[in-house]
Amino acid sequence: MKDTIWTRERKASPARETLSRDQIVATAMKLLDTEGLTGLSMRKLAAKLDSGATSLYWHVPTKDDLIDLLIDEVWGEIDVPEPELAGWRSGALLFGHSLRSAVLRHPWLPEVMYTRPSIGPKAMGLGARGMVLFGAAGFSDREVDLAMGSVMSYVLGTASAEVATREMRRKSGQSEHEWVADLLEQAQSAAGDYPEMQASVRRRTATDLDTALTESFVYGLDALLDGLQTRVKK
Repeated sequence: MKDTIWTRERKASPARETLSRDQIVATAMKLLDTEGLTGLSMRKLAAKLDSGATSLYWHVPTKDDLIDLLIDEVWGEIDVPEPELAGWRSGALLFGHSLRSAVLRHPWLPEVMYTRPSIGPKAMGLGARGMVLFGAAGFSDREVDLAMGSVMSYVLGTASAEVATREMRRKSGQSEHEWVADLLEQAQSAAGDYPEMQASVRRRTATDLDTALTESFVYGLDALLDGLQTRVKK
């Protein structure tokens, strides 16, 4: 594996350098959250920082390095409570909701989070706190990894699909109400020969998009934690 910004020795800043890596990350995060990955370039970022490219590249040599820093910053936003304060089940529930919220705040994340290893300090801190939380439940050593991985896989997969759904609605140019109504109308027409699906579509007509997506997420996370609870060592 090629080296990353996390495995490379960090250079000391020049004595007169006023720009910091933290400033770069914060500005890049705002740019990404508003314009997405296609709107992020080192040249545009340097202009936002009112800084020369040389100064920017001193701190962050490549765009890939910048993405690594941004991903790690997101992992640092996620809440993993201490099991003594919340208990493992409530703590895992809070962790799952916090992770989902982070993905929805940063809809560019699903495009990049699987393309590079998350080995930054904030990712490591998140993992360590998660190991403590799930370890407190009574899982065996190997199952601690699997249990936390299962929750992360569910949340990241569901939240990524939610990001895609919301982006599809945005690109349609319709209001949320118009888009949902149009989608349900098409689904009702396509379900003509399937009464079970017709009933399913009818059940969805009284629910707005936010409620439907959140309800689905909550149900799935609760069901997953119910299943994990049965595997806890007595």
